Amino acid sequence: MRELGHPPYDLIVRGVLVTATGQVPNGWLAILDGKILALGQGAHPRGREIRDYGQSWIMPGAIDGQVHAGSWAGLAGLEFTSKSAVAGGVTTIVDMPYDEPDPVTSPALIDAKAEAIARYAHCDVALYATLAKGQDADDVIGLAAAGACAIKLSAFESHPVRFPRIAADQVLDILEAAAGTGLPVGLHNEDQEIVRARMAQCKAAGHTTAEWHSRSRPPAAELAATAQFLELGAAAGAHAHIVHISLPRGFQLVDQYRDAGFTATAEMCVHYLVFDEAVDGPRLGAQMKVNPPIRPDVKDALWRELLDGRVEFVSSDHSGWPLARKTTASFFDAAAGIPGLETLVPAFYSGLAQRSSRAVEDCALYLSERPARFFGLWPRKGALDVGSDADIMVLESRTWIYDSRAAHDEVSWSPFDGQEFSARVAATYVRGSLAWDGAQIRTAAGHGRFVPRRPTIARTEESIKRPPMELRDRQGTGASAEAVLTPHGG
Repeated sequence: MRELGHPPYDLIVRGVLVTATGQVPNGWLAILDGKILALGQGAHPRGREIRDYGQSWIMPGAIDGQVHAGSWAGLAGLEFTSKSAVAGGVTTIVDMPYDEPDPVTSPALIDAKAEAIARYAHCDVALYATLAKGQDADDVIGLAAAGACAIKLSAFESHPVRFPRIAADQVLDILEAAAGTGLPVGLHNEDQEIVRARMAQCKAAGHTTAEWHSRSRPPAAELAATAQFLELGAAAGAHAHIVHISLPRGFQLVDQYRDAGFTATAEMCVHYLVFDEAVDGPRLGAQMKVNPPIRPDVKDALWRELLDGRVEFVSSDHSGWPLARKTTASFFDAAAGIPGLETLVPAFYSGLAQRSSRAVEDCALYLSERPARFFGLWPRKGALDVGSDADIMVLESRTWIYDSRAAHDEVSWSPFDGQEFSARVAATYVRGSLAWDGAQIRTAAGHGRFVPRRPTIARTEESIKRPPMELRDRQGTGASAEAVLTPHGG
């Protein structure tokens, strides 16, 4: 063991460390002033407080790359959304810009949201920004300078101001402007004309129940919008990102652009890996309504896309609508979106455990390391490393049944109700402070901080496409204290 001249540390956390090189049994982290300053195996240095989690996994806190905290409650929604985050092992949320009533379209609105984070949030928060219809594309530069970690656009209009459709000519302008900043530009990928025409056909025929949702937003609408955006991104030399794909072919399209040398990525939302419209639709109805829809008979194929390395990272797309917004006479009037922050980690891990011999490492890869790299938060976030923030998730191997009545999102419903999971978040630390003790929230509102994007670092092929199989081939899972006590410079 080697100490770095700082003992006694504020806190020593013990358990099975999950690092980028594998698992470290009998491991420890030494934390001072919210940072990891040492880590190792075996005997640990002196600490004012020791917390030993035995055989539970000590993992980097999850980073949920797609959250809608302000969709209906405005900026005050950051409080209960971030409570739900830490209860689910999520230490940083990346919040979407489509807040009620004002979408985040300017540096001033980023500043206002940062102030709200300092007032309401329990976890750290990074921010997407967006642009309004007709807004000058060069405003992307100011948004980047203000700390936005990505830009979000939509090919489908859910609201003319808060969630507008941006036309292709403006999309191209924005991509060209973003290319010089390094910001990813994400797209809600549904062709508006196709969807609106098919929805009108369904309504005219009286087909307004749940089974018509996927047919009213057919695969062609999703894939056409995806392909157009990828081509515009390629023409602009920008990073084109698809924020949710419900079909295997969508990931394959993205992969073709990436293989051709363009910067193209695609994100998986965990609900596409859990639910099947044909199986779960009749039971859940509008409670599983999301856009693009959860499709029938593609769940296993989507898992193959992930295990083959065509998925950049996994997110929840959390949107905690009150249940009244889901219980409408017509399925088409129900709000799209589901709460998911407290189920992201256990649902993803449980699915991985059935398909991967390295489920815990793959969980850390897709929920921590990859989103941290993608949003320019690495290595401050997403890693158990010397110099990183002490953002920690403690995951215990335990079978349990999810009950949304115990959730912290203030909506108390979930399509995941009754799901059996094979792991549970036993504790969450945000910058070294215990935020969730397995039973209750321990931090106060305002503990969270705004986390701006770091200056862009060139993305290597390793960070763009590293399938879990590569991790499975690595030799060795342990590390000595001497081997890991090396600052990373970040």
